[in-house]
Amino acid sequence: MVQSLNTKSEYVDSGTWFRGMPTYGKIMIGDKGFEFYRDNNLNDYVQIPWGEITVVVADVYFGGKYIPRFKLCTKKNGQFYFASRHTKTTLRAIREHIPSKNIRKALTLGQKIKRGILRK
Repeated sequence: MVQSLNTKSEYVDSGTWFRGMPTYGKIMIGDKGFEFYRDNNLNDYVQIPWGEITVVVADVYFGGKYIPRFKLCTKKNGQFYFASRHTKTTLRAIREHIPSKNIRKALTLGQKIKRGILRK
């Protein structure tokens, strides 16, 4: 059985971890970190302590009415892409542990094209 990183669970929601193929499970936000556990196999999980997360980037559409996914950037282990059933509530729970200046909106398609043109 997997030992949880958290001593207290603050928010639990169903979610998806995108790593090649989508993996479905539960997202748990607690006092010590962010955790994802797969539904079918509890030994397939990811635990990220709050001190390891540097930036949270959220894809925002329609003025914040639709947020399909978010990305957790870590110091050592790269980037993790997640989606949850209630993404706004999940990001609000993350905001309790990560400073607001480290939670950002992702670039829009127009901004990406503009940066590509200006760099050449």
